[in-house]
Amino acid sequence: MKTCSVDFNNKDLDISFFVFKPTVVIVEHLVHGLQHFSLLTQNLGCVQSSIFRSIHGNMIIWYGAWHKRPSDEKDKLTENLQSMLAINVTGMAVLVEHNFLEAYAGESRNGSLTVKLSTGDIISMHSVVTVTRDLNDLSYAALAIFRSRFSKIDGITSGLCMKGQCLPSVVCIHVWQSLQFCYSWILHPDHRNWMMPYLERFSIQMKYDIFRVVYVSAENVMNLPRVLPHTLLEDAEESTPHLMQQ
Repeated sequence: MKTCSVDFNNKDLDISFFVFKPTVVIVEHLVHGLQHFSLLTQNLGCVQSSIFRSIHGNMIIWYGAWHKRPSDEKDKLTENLQSMLAINVTGMAVLVEHNFLEAYAGESRNGSLTVKLSTGDIISMHSVVTVTRDLNDLSYAALAIFRSRFSKIDGITSGLCMKGQCLPSVVCIHVWQSLQFCYSWILHPDHRNWMMPYLERFSIQMKYDIFRVVYVSAENVMNLPRVLPHTLLEDAEESTPHLMQQ
Protein backbone atom coordinates (compact mmCIF):
# COMPACT_ATOMS: atom_id res chain seq x y z
CA MET A 1 0.00 0.00 0.00
CA LYS A 2 1.28 3.47 -0.93
CA THR A 3 1.99 5.86 1.94
CA CYS A 4 3.01 9.40 2.77
CA SER A 5 5.69 9.56 5.47
CA VAL A 6 6.35 12.57 7.68
CA ASP A 7 9.42 12.63 9.91
CA PHE A 8 8.81 13.73 13.50
CA ASN A 9 11.39 16.50 13.37
CA ASN A 10 12.32 17.17 9.77
CA LYS A 11 13.97 20.57 9.42
CA ASP A 12 14.37 20.11 5.67
CA LEU A 13 10.66 20.02 4.82
CA ASP A 14 7.80 22.48 4.99
CA ILE A 15 4.24 21.17 5.18
CA SER A 16 1.36 23.03 3.58
CA PHE A 17 -2.31 22.68 4.50
CA PHE A 18 -5.09 24.05 2.32
CA VAL A 19 -8.50 23.73 4.01
CA PHE A 20 -11.64 23.76 1.87
CA LYS A 21 -15.36 23.86 2.47
CA PRO A 22 -17.11 22.11 -0.45
CA THR A 23 -19.88 23.98 -2.25
CA VAL A 24 -21.06 21.04 -4.39
CA VAL A 25 -23.32 18.15 -3.51
CA ILE A 26 -21.04 15.46 -4.93
CA VAL A 27 -17.86 16.03 -2.91
CA GLU A 28 -16.01 13.33 -4.88
CA HIS A 29 -15.80 15.85 -7.71
CA LEU A 30 -13.79 18.16 -5.47
CA VAL A 31 -11.58 15.26 -4.38
CA HIS A 32 -10.91 14.38 -8.03
CA GLY A 33 -10.03 18.01 -8.76
CA LEU A 34 -7.55 18.05 -5.88
CA GLN A 35 -6.03 14.77 -7.08
CA HIS A 36 -5.27 16.38 -10.43
CA PHE A 37 -3.96 19.42 -8.59
CA SER A 38 -1.61 17.08 -6.67
CA LEU A 39 -0.15 15.84 -9.94
CA LEU A 40 0.53 19.39 -11.08
CA THR A 41 2.26 20.36 -7.84
CA GLN A 42 5.00 17.84 -8.55
CA ASN A 43 6.28 20.26 -11.20
CA LEU A 44 6.64 22.89 -8.47
CA GLY A 45 8.68 20.59 -6.23
CA CYS A 46 6.02 18.94 -4.08
CA VAL A 47 7.61 15.87 -2.50
CA GLN A 48 4.35 14.18 -1.49
CA SER A 49 0.71 15.07 -1.04
CA SER A 50 -2.47 13.69 0.44
CA ILE A 51 -6.15 14.53 0.82
CA PHE A 52 -8.12 14.26 4.07
CA ARG A 53 -11.92 14.23 4.08
CA SER A 54 -13.89 15.06 7.23
CA ILE A 55 -16.04 12.13 8.36
CA HIS A 56 -18.74 14.11 10.15
CA GLY A 57 -18.12 17.68 9.07
CA ASN A 58 -17.87 19.46 5.75
CA MET A 59 -14.15 19.98 5.29
CA ILE A 60 -11.48 18.77 2.89
CA ILE A 61 -7.76 19.26 3.61
CA TRP A 62 -5.05 19.08 0.98
CA TYR A 63 -1.63 18.30 2.46
CA GLY A 64 1.65 18.83 0.63
CA ALA A 65 5.30 18.50 1.67
CA TRP A 66 8.04 20.67 0.15
CA HIS A 67 11.78 21.10 0.47
CA LYS A 68 12.65 24.16 2.55
CA ARG A 69 12.82 27.44 0.70
CA PRO A 70 13.22 31.13 1.64
CA SER A 71 10.16 33.13 2.68
CA ASP A 72 9.97 35.11 -0.57
CA GLU A 73 10.01 31.90 -2.61
CA LYS A 74 7.35 30.46 -0.32
CA ASP A 75 5.15 33.49 -0.95
CA LYS A 76 5.57 33.00 -4.69
CA LEU A 77 4.78 29.30 -4.33
CA THR A 78 1.57 30.14 -2.45
CA GLU A 79 0.51 32.50 -5.24
CA ASN A 80 1.14 29.79 -7.85
CA LEU A 81 -0.74 27.18 -5.83
CA GLN A 82 -3.76 29.44 -5.39
CA SER A 83 -3.81 30.15 -9.13
CA MET A 84 -3.67 26.42 -9.87
CA LEU A 85 -6.40 25.72 -7.33
CA ALA A 86 -8.62 28.33 -8.96
CA ILE A 87 -8.38 26.29 -12.16
CA ASN A 88 -8.74 22.82 -10.67
CA VAL A 89 -11.49 23.40 -8.10
CA THR A 90 -13.41 26.23 -9.72
CA GLY A 91 -16.96 26.35 -8.41
CA MET A 92 -16.43 23.39 -6.10
CA ALA A 93 -15.11 24.83 -2.83
CA VAL A 94 -14.32 27.82 -0.66
CA LEU A 95 -10.73 28.05 0.57
CA VAL A 96 -11.14 28.81 4.28
CA GLU A 97 -7.52 28.57 5.45
CA HIS A 98 -3.99 27.83 4.29
CA ASN A 99 -0.74 27.62 6.19
CA PHE A 100 2.81 26.36 6.05
CA LEU A 101 3.91 24.30 9.03
CA GLU A 102 6.93 22.41 10.28
CA ALA A 103 6.92 19.16 12.22
CA TYR A 104 8.68 19.41 15.58
CA ALA A 105 7.76 16.25 17.50
CA GLY A 106 5.96 12.92 17.29
CA GLU A 107 5.50 9.43 18.70
CA SER A 108 4.79 5.97 17.30
CA ARG A 109 3.92 2.63 18.80
CA ASN A 110 6.28 0.67 16.53
CA GLY A 111 9.38 2.72 17.36
CA SER A 112 9.67 4.44 13.97
CA LEU A 113 10.45 8.13 13.70
CA THR A 114 7.79 8.92 11.12
CA VAL A 115 4.04 9.19 10.76
CA LYS A 116 2.79 7.17 7.82
CA LEU A 117 -0.50 7.93 6.09
CA SER A 118 -2.24 5.52 3.73
CA THR A 119 -5.57 5.68 1.94
CA GLY A 120 -8.35 4.66 4.32
CA ASP A 121 -6.49 5.66 7.50
CA ILE A 122 -8.44 7.43 10.25
CA ILE A 123 -6.80 10.56 11.63
CA SER A 124 -7.95 13.02 14.27
CA MET A 125 -6.70 16.58 14.25
CA HIS A 126 -6.50 19.35 16.84
CA SER A 127 -5.81 22.83 15.49
CA VAL A 128 -5.10 25.63 17.95
CA VAL A 129 -4.58 29.24 16.83
CA THR A 130 -3.04 31.78 19.19
CA VAL A 131 -1.24 35.12 19.08
CA THR A 132 2.29 35.21 17.69
CA ARG A 133 4.02 35.96 21.00
CA ASP A 134 2.55 32.80 22.57
CA LEU A 135 3.34 30.39 19.73
CA ASN A 136 6.51 28.86 21.18
CA ASP A 137 4.96 28.41 24.63
CA LEU A 138 1.85 26.90 23.08
CA SER A 139 4.04 24.50 21.09
CA TYR A 140 5.64 23.23 24.31
CA ALA A 141 2.23 22.92 25.97
CA ALA A 142 0.87 20.91 23.05
CA LEU A 143 3.93 18.66 23.20
CA ALA A 144 3.44 18.13 26.94
CA ILE A 145 -0.20 17.11 26.33
CA PHE A 146 0.82 14.85 23.49
CA ARG A 147 3.57 12.99 25.36
CA SER A 148 1.67 12.70 28.62
CA ARG A 149 -1.24 10.89 26.98
CA PHE A 150 0.13 9.06 23.95
CA SER A 151 1.11 5.81 25.71
CA LYS A 152 -2.22 5.73 27.59
CA ILE A 153 -4.48 5.87 24.52
CA ASP A 154 -5.70 2.57 23.11
CA GLY A 155 -5.72 2.10 19.36
CA ILE A 156 -3.42 4.96 18.43
CA THR A 157 -0.54 4.09 16.10
CA SER A 158 1.35 7.39 15.74
CA GLY A 159 1.06 11.13 16.13
CA LEU A 160 2.66 14.34 15.00
CA CYS A 161 2.95 17.91 16.33
CA MET A 162 3.38 20.78 13.84
CA LYS A 163 3.94 24.51 14.31
CA GLY A 164 2.54 27.12 11.93
CA GLN A 165 4.74 29.48 9.97
CA CYS A 166 2.15 31.80 8.41
CA LEU A 167 -0.56 31.54 11.06
CA PRO A 168 0.52 31.29 14.74
CA SER A 169 -0.94 27.84 15.25
CA VAL A 170 -0.19 24.34 16.47
CA VAL A 171 -1.66 21.29 14.72
CA CYS A 172 -1.55 17.82 16.27
CA ILE A 173 -2.49 14.70 14.31
CA HIS A 174 -3.23 11.24 15.68
CA VAL A 175 -3.40 8.18 13.43
CA TRP A 176 -5.76 5.41 14.61
CA GLN A 177 -6.17 1.69 14.08
CA SER A 178 -9.90 2.19 13.60
CA LEU A 179 -12.67 4.74 13.91
CA GLN A 180 -14.01 2.92 16.99
CA PHE A 181 -10.78 3.51 18.92
CA CYS A 182 -10.93 7.19 17.99
CA TYR A 183 -14.52 7.49 19.23
CA SER A 184 -13.66 5.77 22.51
CA TRP A 185 -10.95 8.33 23.17
CA ILE A 186 -13.06 11.35 22.23
CA LEU A 187 -16.05 10.22 24.28
CA HIS A 188 -14.01 9.54 27.41
CA PRO A 189 -15.50 11.79 30.11
CA ASP A 190 -12.22 13.44 31.14
CA HIS A 191 -11.01 14.08 27.57
CA ARG A 192 -11.08 17.86 27.99
CA ASN A 193 -10.36 17.90 31.71
CA TRP A 194 -6.77 16.74 31.38
CA MET A 195 -6.12 18.89 28.31
CA MET A 196 -7.41 22.33 29.34
CA PRO A 197 -5.05 22.96 32.31
CA TYR A 198 -2.21 23.05 29.79
CA LEU A 199 -4.03 25.55 27.58
CA GLU A 200 -6.19 27.75 29.81
CA ARG A 201 -3.55 30.47 30.17
CA PHE A 202 -3.47 31.03 26.40
CA SER A 203 -5.83 33.04 24.27
CA ILE A 204 -6.71 30.41 21.69
CA GLN A 205 -9.21 29.26 19.10
CA MET A 206 -9.41 25.47 19.00
CA LYS A 207 -10.83 23.25 16.27
CA TYR A 208 -11.17 19.48 16.21
CA ASP A 209 -12.24 17.02 13.55
CA ILE A 210 -11.89 13.41 12.41
CA PHE A 211 -10.78 12.67 8.86
CA ARG A 212 -10.33 9.75 6.54
CA VAL A 213 -7.33 9.75 4.22
CA VAL A 214 -8.84 9.49 0.74
CA TYR A 215 -5.72 9.91 -1.38
CA VAL A 216 -1.93 9.83 -1.23
CA SER A 217 0.23 11.14 -4.06
CA ALA A 218 1.75 7.79 -4.97
CA GLU A 219 -1.63 6.60 -6.28
CA ASN A 220 -2.36 6.63 -9.99
CA VAL A 221 -4.99 9.21 -10.84
CA MET A 222 -4.23 9.54 -14.55
CA ASN A 223 -7.40 7.68 -15.49
CA LEU A 224 -9.75 9.68 -13.31
CA PRO A 225 -12.50 11.48 -15.25
CA ARG A 226 -11.75 15.18 -15.58
CA VAL A 227 -14.86 16.95 -14.28
CA LEU A 228 -15.26 20.36 -15.84
CA PRO A 229 -16.56 23.23 -13.71
CA HIS A 230 -19.61 23.95 -15.86
CA THR A 231 -20.89 20.40 -15.35
CA LEU A 232 -20.55 20.75 -11.58
CA LEU A 233 -23.00 23.61 -11.46
CA GLU A 234 -25.71 21.08 -12.12
CA ASP A 235 -24.90 19.32 -8.83
CA ALA A 236 -25.75 22.21 -6.56
CA GLU A 237 -28.28 25.01 -6.56
CA GLU A 238 -25.63 27.43 -5.39
CA SER A 239 -21.98 27.29 -6.35
CA THR A 240 -19.25 29.92 -6.28
CA PRO A 241 -18.05 30.94 -9.76
CA HIS A 242 -14.42 30.93 -8.64
CA LEU A 243 -12.26 29.85 -5.74
CA MET A 244 -12.82 32.18 -2.83
CA GLN A 245 -11.04 32.61 0.49
CA GLN A 246 -12.83 33.56 3.68
